[in-house]
Amino acid sequence: LPSQQKGVGMNEPLVDAEGFPRDDIDLYQVRTARHNIICLQNDHKALMKQVEEALHQLHAREKEKHAKDEAEALAEAMSQSLPQAFAKVSAVTPGSPASVSGLQVDDEIVEFGSVNVSNFQNLQNIATVVQHSEGRPLSVTVIRSGKKVHVGLTPKRWAGKGLLGCHIIPLQR
Repeated sequence: LPSQQKGVGMNEPLVDAEGFPRDDIDLYQVRTARHNIICLQNDHKALMKQVEEALHQLHAREKEKHAKDEAEALAEAMSQSLPQAFAKVSAVTPGSPASVSGLQVDDEIVEFGSVNVSNFQNLQNIATVVQHSEGRPLSVTVIRSGKKVHVGLTPKRWAGKGLLGCHIIPLQR
């Protein structure tokens, strides 16, 4: 409000104690100024509402985009094909080296030491690796319920038969 209006703001009364218009201020100027201020405040509120709605939409779009990106990343991770298995564990004797290492029935073997799908001919390949690795840990990679799992298997003599204590069958390709 114009400064010559003696400290009249937005809320001071425009009438004196007896209800007559005050004669120490220009009423028309005060009313016009108050009207303009109220109009500007209303415009400001409307603009702030538009800004708020735009921000909500922006954040909703970002959230959707983020969810879509995560879903795509997950789908891509799932589609990265697991390596091909060449054999399967059909039995594991409790207390055997295979059992101690964490090998489980139905594990599909992807790598057994140096043997993998590209150089596996028959079970004799695995037997040879086992005999040459007695007492030394072998790196065995299996697929267990759709995930790649690494197992450290040390072939050694134990109470049972063989050096592993598990039964492996070749997978039909």
